[in-house]
Amino acid sequence: MKTLAFIGAGRMATAIVQGLLQRKLYPPTDLYCCSGDDDTGKTLSQLTGIHYCEKPTDFPPETDLILLACKPQQLDDLDPNIPKLAAGKTLLSILAGTPIAKLRNHFPDSRQIIRTMPNTPGSIGAGVTAYTPEEELSDSDTQSIESILGTLGHILLVPEEQIDAITAISGSGPAYFFQFTNTLAEAAQQLGLNEEQAQLLATQTFIGSAKLLEQSQQTPTQLRNAVTSPGGTTQAALESFQRDHLTQIVANAANAARDRSIELSQ
Repeated sequence: MKTLAFIGAGRMATAIVQGLLQRKLYPPTDLYCCSGDDDTGKTLSQLTGIHYCEKPTDFPPETDLILLACKPQQLDDLDPNIPKLAAGKTLLSILAGTPIAKLRNHFPDSRQIIRTMPNTPGSIGAGVTAYTPEEELSDSDTQSIESILGTLGHILLVPEEQIDAITAISGSGPAYFFQFTNTLAEAAQQLGLNEEQAQLLATQTFIGSAKLLEQSQQTPTQLRNAVTSPGGTTQAALESFQRDHLTQIVANAANAARDRSIELSQ
């Protein structure tokens, strides 16, 4: 796919564009973007050198792929010319909570529709993106799509029925991580540390632990056990987690996120 056009130019679209350019998968002359009533499209163009189009009708007719990166709530109000432009072309959507069936209703003449679920660490190339095509992709389409999504980090091909569960884990998961980091920092302050110390200790502990997990050949359970001496301080904390049913608390949160994802996709 030689020419790629972005509908929407926010954070995730910017991450994809920058990744494509850094990896030299596309030259800026083959990338186009437009945005709504804000300046994100102009900003992305100025930042990266890709083409900015005030109207989607300014996209070149030879565009191979349309990447839908607007907000999900903007889908019903898209320029009516966009579905026409997508006729016969591949549509790649990063809209949360928007199933393929709904996308097909808006883009009835697209050749192929692919739904994805990225997450916010993708903005620095450290994310994980699940994707599901409407129909099985050809080898060339698979290579093109995975090269694009690979700019955000890891890639996972899944059936669409798994997307809501994935939304609950990797899509919403960064917020769980940030919440727990903040909660640990608050606990540190309750133990008498000042705010600066608390934030530094909590943040760097999680960053270091994540790097260790990434580079280690051990599982999270094995790494946890390596920190936990029998009868020691860590065991006391873990037993407190167990008494307070942390495992069930996390499972309940994931179920709530999954159920809400299903509701939003109706």
